[in-house]
Amino acid sequence: MKKLFSIFTIFILFFAIISVSNVTSAATLDNVKAETSKAKIAPGEEVNLTVSFGKDLGAYTVNAAYDDAIFEYVRSEGGTANDTGDKVILTYHDTTGGTNPRTNAVITFKAKAGLTASNPTDFSITLSGMSNSDASETYDDITTPIIKDVLVEPNYVNYSLSLDYTGIIKKNEAKDMKLITASAMGKNYDHVRLIAEITAKPKDDSTAKLIATDNTGAEIDLLQSGWGEADGYAIGGKDVRQELLLKGEFNTDGKYTVHIKLINREDSDAVIAEKNFDITVGEKVVEKPTTNTKPSTDEKLPTTYPQTGMTQYIYILLAVLALVVAYFVLRNYKPAKRYKD
Repeated sequence: MKKLFSIFTIFILFFAIISVSNVTSAATLDNVKAETSKAKIAPGEEVNLTVSFGKDLGAYTVNAAYDDAIFEYVRSEGGTANDTGDKVILTYHDTTGGTNPRTNAVITFKAKAGLTASNPTDFSITLSGMSNSDASETYDDITTPIIKDVLVEPNYVNYSLSLDYTGIIKKNEAKDMKLITASAMGKNYDHVRLIAEITAKPKDDSTAKLIATDNTGAEIDLLQSGWGEADGYAIGGKDVRQELLLKGEFNTDGKYTVHIKLINREDSDAVIAEKNFDITVGEKVVEKPTTNTKPSTDEKLPTTYPQTGMTQYIYILLAVLALVVAYFVLRNYKPAKRYKD
């Protein structure tokens, strides 16, 4: 019985040794790395994710997870790809018997065109099923993700400031104005404010106001308090146009310079945009009533004019003059003599 048991044990050990000799050795790939062709891209642009193995592989599966709200899969190189919507599974197996190994795999993604804000994101890569070119050596799966960061950000356009009004500004009269903050593609900020100051004025005692009304009906002077809550308000995106209605008041005629700034409260009040506005204020003009000495075209001119006292004296003088002339003519008149035949 003991002899039988010994023979059985020997057979078990023999088959175990044979089995171990037929199993390929496992190793760890220490030089696997991932790289992107760009660290920052704009919406609509493509980026290549390259996974390098550090040595030739005849088989592998690359799993590349991505944010499907930001990216879409485009194409791949180095295997058969299966896009699940938020992950690309790229599988490769060298069917030539080890003559066509690969040292890397490339997956191309495209940032979605409609993005209007900064989107820091990443790719998360794991690997499995790895072996060398002739499959004599296998490698441990890489289950701890390799993270590769990338930033998707629009090509921002600087913000512009404009102060619009029509007509002439007169001293001590409120003038309707409109302060416009605009950008075709404005960078997103969560906490901005507008502030203003007078940097030049006609006289030392000249004063000015730029009054805005908030949603509670309170009047706020931009020159004294700025505009917005203490921690600011949000701005950004495509085709930004924010209009602030103002009442401008100036107590002296002459030239004022108003300096207006858009600041970022999150960055120690860093200036986002600024501009000087030269404003000329005129005297308040009191309009005089106009006198029209010409008769209206609708009025008919009188055919006879009333006689005045002076006119009557002229008529009397002319009559007297006529009598005097007649007197002298009659006095010197001698009748002609008649001659007989």
